[in-house]
Amino acid sequence: MSVLIVDDAQIRELNRDYLGKDRPTNVISFAMQEGAGAGVQPDLLGDVVISAETAARDAAEAGIAVDQEICFLLLHGILHLLGYDHERGTEEEARLMEQREQELFALVRSQMVS
Repeated sequence: MSVLIVDDAQIRELNRDYLGKDRPTNVISFAMQEGAGAGVQPDLLGDVVISAETAARDAAEAGIAVDQEICFLLLHGILHLLGYDHERGTEEEARLMEQREQELFALVRSQMVS
């Protein structure tokens, strides 16, 4: 898996070119186990791209530290790479992803604080 931290301009370009959404976003995941090349490298999950600028804004709105927001976005992106989907799946799948996200973030957050 690779992790890339970029600015809003860079993530907007990726979002536009690959997802057809001409705006910045907080995180995008590119799974290597989907599409034509799936299975070529079974141990390779994919790429997670995070916008530091959007993460900083989101953290300020939520009243949390930027490193915690980036950690949350990384977890969110990894869950996408593992097949969780809150956008194209059912409400139950979205709920399951959110539940898993919260469980993992609570574990990681407890380690960040100690």
